[in-house]
Amino acid sequence: MSTSDQSSPEPEHTSAARKRTEAGTASETPKAEQAPVAAAASASKPDKPVYKDRVYRSPAGLMGGALLLGLFAWLGGDAVVSGEGSTPWLALASMLVAVPVVVAFSVRPAVFANDDRLRVRNPFRVIELPWASVVSLRSGYTNEVIDGSGAKYQLWAIPVSLRGRKKAARHQAREAHRAAKGERGARTASAERPARAETDQIMADLRDLCEARAKAVDSQGEPSVRWAWEIVAPAAAGAVLLLVLIALG
Repeated sequence: MSTSDQSSPEPEHTSAARKRTEAGTASETPKAEQAPVAAAASASKPDKPVYKDRVYRSPAGLMGGALLLGLFAWLGGDAVVSGEGSTPWLALASMLVAVPVVVAFSVRPAVFANDDRLRVRNPFRVIELPWASVVSLRSGYTNEVIDGSGAKYQLWAIPVSLRGRKKAARHQAREAHRAAKGERGARTASAERPARAETDQIMADLRDLCEARAKAVDSQGEPSVRWAWEIVAPAAAGAVLLLVLIALG
């Protein structure tokens, strides 16, 4: 009786199960290797700003600018339509000078702030300051920002209100008097709502944002300043045209 050297074949269902197990192991191994790589890549990405730019403007400046522009349109339009001789041309040249200047000092000024930088749009310049380059935000008779080189830039869009400061000081005095007399809730209300002028509160918020973001990766960089040629060029052209018309009589 002879003995067979060949082993008996495995059942088909056992072989199929083994293949599925090996395929699953092979497919899971790359995912396990890719997980640390993906985590490292996500950790290396810098944080993005969590909100859009905060925009600060002067409501009084906007209102005054709108009134002046309306007045110029009324008087200048009347001079152009009903004027005689060189009057229409003088009116047009005067408006070409006056309108950009009024826009520059009333409608244009704004301050934009986000997680990365402070952008100051003044009448004739635009200043961009990454938070790391800001040394201080100072409030006196004007609100100013100072960069690392010592350059000062006035915040035209956030004017100082002496009237608002006096009103806030009177409010603080009343709250202190009530707290000294021991009126219920006076001390708590005074601590929770410190009275400040609106523009002083805005400057305090900008200081807090600067301190919080000064060391962030996205807040590094050098200040940049550019001239607002869209304002300077029309005003200069209007001034030259006006001088020429006056010289010609």
